[in-house]
Amino acid sequence: MNSYFGLIVIGDEILYGDRADRHHDHFRSLLKKYGKLLHRCWFIPDQHESLIRHLQFSISEQLPVFVCGGIGATPDDLTRSCAAEAFDTPLQRHPEAKLLIESQFGEAAYPTRIKMADLPMGCELIPNPYNQIPGFSINYHHFLPGFPEMAWPMAEWVLRQKYPQQESRFKQRSLLVLNTPESALVPLMELINREYQDLKMYSLPKFGTQGRIELGLRGDGDIDGAFEHLQQQLTKQKITFQIST
Repeated sequence: MNSYFGLIVIGDEILYGDRADRHHDHFRSLLKKYGKLLHRCWFIPDQHESLIRHLQFSISEQLPVFVCGGIGATPDDLTRSCAAEAFDTPLQRHPEAKLLIESQFGEAAYPTRIKMADLPMGCELIPNPYNQIPGFSINYHHFLPGFPEMAWPMAEWVLRQKYPQQESRFKQRSLLVLNTPESALVPLMELINREYQDLKMYSLPKFGTQGRIELGLRGDGDIDGAFEHLQQQLTKQKITFQIST
Protein backbone atom coordinates (compact mmCIF):
# COMPACT_ATOMS: atom_id res chain seq x y z
CA MET A 1 0.00 0.00 0.00
CA ASN A 2 1.55 3.27 -1.12
CA SER A 3 1.99 5.71 1.77
CA TYR A 4 3.10 8.68 -0.33
CA PHE A 5 0.84 11.02 -2.31
CA GLY A 6 1.23 13.97 -4.61
CA LEU A 7 -0.94 17.07 -4.74
CA ILE A 8 -1.42 19.31 -7.78
CA VAL A 9 -3.31 22.58 -7.37
CA ILE A 10 -4.31 24.18 -10.68
CA GLY A 11 -5.40 27.76 -11.21
CA ASP A 12 -4.08 31.17 -12.20
CA GLU A 13 -6.07 32.66 -9.33
CA ILE A 14 -3.83 30.88 -6.80
CA LEU A 15 -0.56 31.81 -8.49
CA TYR A 16 -1.53 35.45 -9.10
CA GLY A 17 -2.88 35.99 -5.60
CA ASP A 18 -6.60 36.43 -6.34
CA ARG A 19 -7.24 33.55 -3.93
CA ALA A 20 -5.11 32.03 -1.19
CA ASP A 21 -4.39 28.33 -1.37
CA ARG A 22 -6.11 26.26 1.30
CA HIS A 23 -5.45 22.81 -0.12
CA HIS A 24 -1.85 22.21 0.95
CA ASP A 25 -2.41 22.31 4.70
CA HIS A 26 -5.70 20.42 4.48
CA PHE A 27 -4.39 17.56 2.34
CA ARG A 28 -1.30 17.21 4.51
CA SER A 29 -3.55 16.74 7.56
CA LEU A 30 -6.07 14.55 5.74
CA LEU A 31 -3.40 12.19 4.43
CA LYS A 32 -1.82 11.95 7.87
CA LYS A 33 -5.21 10.91 9.27
CA TYR A 34 -5.12 7.94 6.87
CA GLY A 35 -1.50 7.05 7.61
CA LYS A 36 -0.21 8.66 4.39
CA LEU A 37 2.30 11.41 3.65
CA LEU A 38 2.30 14.34 1.25
CA HIS A 39 5.36 13.64 -0.90
CA ARG A 40 5.15 16.68 -3.20
CA CYS A 41 2.91 19.62 -4.03
CA TRP A 42 2.79 21.62 -7.27
CA PHE A 43 0.97 24.82 -8.15
CA ILE A 44 0.24 24.93 -11.89
CA PRO A 45 -1.30 27.67 -14.08
CA ASP A 46 -4.30 27.22 -16.35
CA GLN A 47 -1.95 26.77 -19.30
CA HIS A 48 -2.20 23.93 -21.78
CA GLU A 49 1.49 23.03 -22.31
CA SER A 50 2.39 23.36 -18.65
CA LEU A 51 -0.51 21.18 -17.53
CA ILE A 52 0.31 18.41 -19.96
CA ARG A 53 4.04 18.39 -19.15
CA HIS A 54 3.44 18.26 -15.41
CA LEU A 55 0.75 15.60 -15.68
CA GLN A 56 2.96 13.45 -17.90
CA PHE A 57 5.78 13.63 -15.38
CA SER A 58 3.38 12.88 -12.53
CA ILE A 59 2.06 9.85 -14.38
CA SER A 60 5.61 8.56 -14.89
CA GLU A 61 6.22 8.60 -11.10
CA GLN A 62 3.36 6.12 -10.52
CA LEU A 63 2.39 7.90 -7.31
CA PRO A 64 -1.23 8.45 -6.17
CA VAL A 65 -2.05 12.12 -6.79
CA PHE A 66 -4.91 14.47 -5.98
CA VAL A 67 -5.46 17.15 -8.63
CA CYS A 68 -7.59 20.15 -7.64
CA GLY A 69 -8.98 22.67 -10.09
CA GLY A 70 -9.81 23.29 -13.72
CA ILE A 71 -12.54 20.68 -14.30
CA GLY A 72 -15.37 23.19 -14.80
CA ALA A 73 -17.00 24.24 -18.07
CA THR A 74 -15.52 27.68 -18.79
CA PRO A 75 -12.79 28.23 -21.42
CA ASP A 76 -10.06 28.53 -18.78
CA ASP A 77 -10.92 25.09 -17.35
CA LEU A 78 -8.38 22.97 -19.23
CA THR A 79 -7.75 20.10 -16.83
CA ARG A 80 -10.18 17.58 -18.33
CA SER A 81 -8.85 17.91 -21.87
CA CYS A 82 -5.21 18.10 -20.74
CA ALA A 83 -5.67 14.99 -18.61
CA ALA A 84 -7.02 13.11 -21.61
CA GLU A 85 -4.03 14.19 -23.68
CA ALA A 86 -1.51 13.40 -20.93
CA PHE A 87 -3.01 9.92 -20.46
CA ASP A 88 -3.15 9.46 -24.25
CA THR A 89 -6.85 8.67 -24.25
CA PRO A 90 -9.82 10.37 -25.97
CA LEU A 91 -12.07 12.86 -24.25
CA GLN A 92 -15.64 11.55 -24.43
CA ARG A 93 -18.99 12.22 -22.82
CA HIS A 94 -19.36 9.98 -19.78
CA PRO A 95 -22.93 8.61 -19.72
CA GLU A 96 -23.27 8.51 -15.93
CA ALA A 97 -21.79 11.99 -15.53
CA LYS A 98 -24.17 13.23 -18.21
CA LEU A 99 -27.16 11.88 -16.29
CA LEU A 100 -25.96 13.41 -13.02
CA ILE A 101 -25.56 16.85 -14.58
CA GLU A 102 -28.91 16.65 -16.37
CA SER A 103 -30.58 15.56 -13.13
CA GLN A 104 -29.04 18.47 -11.24
CA PHE A 105 -29.68 21.24 -13.79
CA GLY A 106 -32.37 20.00 -16.17
CA GLU A 107 -32.50 22.00 -19.40
CA ALA A 108 -30.03 24.50 -17.92
CA ALA A 109 -27.37 21.79 -18.27
CA TYR A 110 -27.17 22.77 -21.95
CA PRO A 111 -25.19 24.01 -23.74
CA THR A 112 -22.41 24.70 -21.20
CA ARG A 113 -22.64 22.70 -17.97
CA ILE A 114 -22.91 19.42 -19.83
CA LYS A 115 -19.31 19.89 -20.97
CA MET A 116 -18.27 18.80 -17.47
CA ALA A 117 -19.36 15.29 -18.48
CA ASP A 118 -16.67 15.20 -21.18
CA LEU A 119 -14.00 13.13 -19.44
CA PRO A 120 -11.01 10.94 -20.36
CA MET A 121 -12.17 7.58 -21.67
CA GLY A 122 -11.92 4.81 -19.08
CA CYS A 123 -12.05 7.04 -16.02
CA GLU A 124 -14.07 6.33 -12.87
CA LEU A 125 -16.34 8.93 -11.31
CA ILE A 126 -15.81 10.51 -7.91
CA PRO A 127 -19.13 11.52 -6.29
CA ASN A 128 -19.61 15.17 -5.37
CA PRO A 129 -21.98 15.58 -2.39
CA TYR A 130 -22.09 19.37 -2.83
CA ASN A 131 -23.74 19.66 -6.27
CA GLN A 132 -23.55 16.15 -7.80
CA ILE A 133 -21.13 17.18 -10.57
CA PRO A 134 -18.54 14.39 -10.32
CA GLY A 135 -14.79 14.40 -10.37
CA PHE A 136 -12.93 11.50 -11.94
CA SER A 137 -10.06 9.07 -11.35
CA ILE A 138 -7.69 7.61 -13.88
CA ASN A 139 -4.44 5.70 -13.24
CA TYR A 140 -4.10 6.72 -9.56
CA HIS A 141 -4.77 10.39 -10.35
CA HIS A 142 -7.89 11.78 -8.72
CA PHE A 143 -9.28 14.95 -10.31
CA LEU A 144 -11.37 17.22 -8.08
CA PRO A 145 -12.88 20.71 -8.28
CA GLY A 146 -10.81 23.63 -7.08
CA PHE A 147 -13.37 24.65 -4.46
CA PRO A 148 -12.36 23.22 -1.06
CA GLU A 149 -16.03 22.76 -0.08
CA MET A 150 -16.32 20.21 -2.89
CA ALA A 151 -12.78 18.87 -3.17
CA TRP A 152 -12.18 17.94 0.45
CA PRO A 153 -15.14 15.57 1.02
CA MET A 154 -14.52 14.06 -2.42
CA ALA A 155 -10.87 13.42 -1.53
CA GLU A 156 -11.85 11.76 1.72
CA TRP A 157 -14.27 9.51 -0.20
CA VAL A 158 -11.38 8.48 -2.47
CA LEU A 159 -9.19 7.67 0.52
CA ARG A 160 -11.93 5.62 2.22
CA GLN A 161 -12.70 3.67 -0.94
CA LYS A 162 -9.23 3.11 -2.39
CA TYR A 163 -6.62 3.74 0.30
CA PRO A 164 -7.88 2.47 3.67
CA GLN A 165 -6.41 3.76 6.89
CA GLN A 166 -3.15 2.22 7.99
CA GLU A 167 -0.57 2.90 10.63
CA SER A 168 2.13 5.09 9.18
CA ARG A 169 5.67 3.73 9.32
CA PHE A 170 7.04 7.23 8.88
CA LYS A 171 8.82 8.52 11.96
CA GLN A 172 10.92 11.53 12.87
CA ARG A 173 13.43 12.02 15.67
CA SER A 174 15.79 14.90 16.34
CA LEU A 175 18.27 16.34 18.79
CA LEU A 176 19.81 19.75 19.35
CA VAL A 177 23.49 20.22 18.53
CA LEU A 178 25.23 22.98 20.49
CA ASN A 179 28.18 25.23 19.65
CA THR A 180 28.99 23.48 16.38
CA PRO A 181 28.86 24.97 12.86
CA GLU A 182 26.53 23.26 10.43
CA SER A 183 29.38 22.63 8.00
CA ALA A 184 31.10 20.44 10.60
CA LEU A 185 28.10 18.10 10.66
CA VAL A 186 28.08 17.37 6.91
CA PRO A 187 30.43 14.32 7.01
CA LEU A 188 28.38 12.76 9.79
CA MET A 189 25.13 13.38 7.92
CA GLU A 190 26.60 11.78 4.79
CA LEU A 191 27.71 8.76 6.85
CA ILE A 192 24.25 8.21 8.35
CA ASN A 193 22.59 8.66 4.94
CA ARG A 194 24.85 5.98 3.44
CA GLU A 195 24.22 3.49 6.23
CA TYR A 196 20.45 4.08 6.56
CA GLN A 197 19.20 4.63 3.03
CA ASP A 198 15.52 4.38 3.98
CA LEU A 199 15.96 7.50 6.11
CA LYS A 200 16.86 11.09 5.41
CA MET A 201 18.95 13.32 7.64
CA TYR A 202 18.16 17.01 7.99
CA SER A 203 19.63 20.01 9.78
CA LEU A 204 17.75 23.15 10.79
CA PRO A 205 19.80 25.99 12.25
CA LYS A 206 17.96 27.84 15.02
CA PHE A 207 18.21 31.47 13.98
CA GLY A 208 18.34 33.92 16.83
CA THR A 209 20.20 31.45 19.04
CA GLN A 210 23.96 31.07 19.13
CA GLY A 211 25.25 27.79 17.70
CA ARG A 212 22.09 25.68 18.01
CA ILE A 213 21.13 23.27 15.23
CA GLU A 214 18.28 20.79 15.15
CA LEU A 215 19.72 17.60 13.67
CA GLY A 216 17.27 14.85 12.85
CA LEU A 217 16.11 11.87 10.83
CA ARG A 218 12.93 11.22 8.88
CA GLY A 219 11.61 8.17 7.08
CA ASP A 220 10.24 4.66 7.44
CA GLY A 221 13.47 2.75 8.08
CA ASP A 222 15.23 1.77 11.32
CA ILE A 223 15.00 5.22 12.85
CA ASP A 224 15.74 4.07 16.42
CA GLY A 225 18.92 2.33 15.35
CA ALA A 226 20.00 5.29 13.25
CA PHE A 227 19.25 7.73 16.03
CA GLU A 228 21.34 5.72 18.46
CA HIS A 229 24.17 5.59 15.93
CA LEU A 230 23.91 9.36 15.47
CA GLN A 231 24.29 9.95 19.20
CA GLN A 232 27.27 7.60 19.37
CA GLN A 233 29.02 9.45 16.55
CA LEU A 234 28.36 12.84 18.11
CA THR A 235 29.74 11.63 21.43
CA LYS A 236 32.78 10.13 19.70
CA GLN A 237 33.46 13.44 17.99
CA LYS A 238 32.99 15.34 21.29
CA ILE A 239 30.06 17.33 19.87
CA THR A 240 27.70 18.56 22.57
CA PHE A 241 23.99 17.81 22.02
CA GLN A 242 20.66 17.65 23.80
CA ILE A 243 17.79 15.23 23.06
CA SER A 244 14.74 17.14 21.89
CA THR A 245 11.63 16.81 24.03
